[in-house]
Amino acid sequence: PDLAAVRAELPVLAPFAYLNAGTFGPLPRRSASAMADAVVRDLQLGRSSREFFEGLLALREELRESFRALLGAPAGSIALTASTTEACNVVLGGLGLGPRDEVVTTDSEHPGLFGGLVASGATLRVAAIRDRPAQEALAALEAELTARTRLVALSHVSWLTGAVLPVGELAGRGVPLLVDGAQAAGAIPVDVAELGCDFYTVSAQKWLLGPDATGCLYVMPERVEELRLAMPSYLSWQHPEYEPKPDAARFDPGWIPAASLAGLRAALAFAAEVGAERFARARAVAERCRELLTERVKVVTEPEQATLVTFRADESEALVARLAEADVVVRDLPGTGWVRASCGWWTSEEDLERLVRLL
Repeated sequence: PDLAAVRAELPVLAPFAYLNAGTFGPLPRRSASAMADAVVRDLQLGRSSREFFEGLLALREELRESFRALLGAPAGSIALTASTTEACNVVLGGLGLGPRDEVVTTDSEHPGLFGGLVASGATLRVAAIRDRPAQEALAALEAELTARTRLVALSHVSWLTGAVLPVGELAGRGVPLLVDGAQAAGAIPVDVAELGCDFYTVSAQKWLLGPDATGCLYVMPERVEELRLAMPSYLSWQHPEYEPKPDAARFDPGWIPAASLAGLRAALAFAAEVGAERFARARAVAERCRELLTERVKVVTEPEQATLVTFRADESEALVARLAEADVVVRDLPGTGWVRASCGWWTSEEDLERLVRLL
């Protein structure tokens, strides 16, 4: 990709070495402009005309198709959500888990997934993988599977270490597979058909550079009728009969603001313009980040993982604050003594050097 052109579209990269897309990605100029235009339109014309609602519904369908292309998903398999957390709760509520059900997960899950698992009341069998080599994750997960396993729920990419977890290897075992794709979608190539998962969640404000409160849920078409509609919204139904929509759109849990939809469309168009080469560049930047950090600190992330690089720090929170004062943006991972850098296809060698110099 033309790195200079890419970075010119992301103004936050001018003053900052912005290495925190794992929380929020840098917002493109065109997204901010599209959002501003939408707000001005609402200000001047209101938010109640037939034209307004029909335009938003059409935009929602356009975004469904964009997500479908991003994930390699079949028609009718995408619900629009506000976050991975919301998408996970749609699935967990729809499965109706209880104390007699066992769910296999890991000790490396984000609260957006793990919190919902705890709240479900299911019996959790937690595979200890956080401190193991990535190649041992599959065996650790398989050891937790039993005849009572009702669901396997895990991340595609660990938010703690950037390790790519063995999602595809766990599919096809007769047990539903829920994948938290927050640190994968937009960062590495994702093909849900190839992975074989039943449910896949996306947080679009991270690696897809979208506005807040945007994302999606993939539901395998064969699972649509099996998954109970536990979080219905106005958008779930075919009116006036109150029959659920025939596909995954029935799981849309609520409204997404017009400005957010417009900004997301612009962000997805930006990524599409950059092209599929962006994934290879992001992985290469992450490897370069590992190399540079290894010369200074103890790196937690193994080689050839995704686009997050985590390292140890004696006082991680204080270090992150000190780096922020020098306009280098990373984050600490609470309770671990680890600091995480996010490497995107927009990240430059200078960004990495600024981080390493300060260490």
